[in-house]
Amino acid sequence: MLSWLFSAPLTVGSSAPLFDLPDEDGHRVSLASLRGNNAVLIWYPGDDTPVCRKQLCEFRDNWAAAAQRNTVVFGINPQGAESHARFRHKFHLPFPLLVDKGQKVGALYHTKGLIVKRTVYLIGPDGIIRYARRGKPSPAEVLDAAA
Repeated sequence: MLSWLFSAPLTVGSSAPLFDLPDEDGHRVSLASLRGNNAVLIWYPGDDTPVCRKQLCEFRDNWAAAAQRNTVVFGINPQGAESHARFRHKFHLPFPLLVDKGQKVGALYHTKGLIVKRTVYLIGPDGIIRYARRGKPSPAEVLDAAA
């Protein structure tokens, strides 16, 4: 009954599922459009909640390190564009927050649940998952997986 709570993230070395989601401004972001870059996808439960705020601000504070590794960063959860825009503006997040309404993409990435399962992926420039972990890993740990 609670198997959704204990499911594992996708396997490192597997192909990342394709997606196409809007950001808080309505611009579409697809996995295909990210080819050639590393992409960090941070699934987090809620905008402007203590742990989520800390996690996304840590990636904000490591933005230069990500750029040096040809890495783009996205936060993702099912909250709406207005909530994402307020959160991004309030904490000066330099990366977009994607709206996964209905957790359709989250289901593909094994993050869907009653509460979004906090999960971080790093997808390589070739679309292969190079890092996958539940919880709140440090940006340095995640970025070490960048090609």
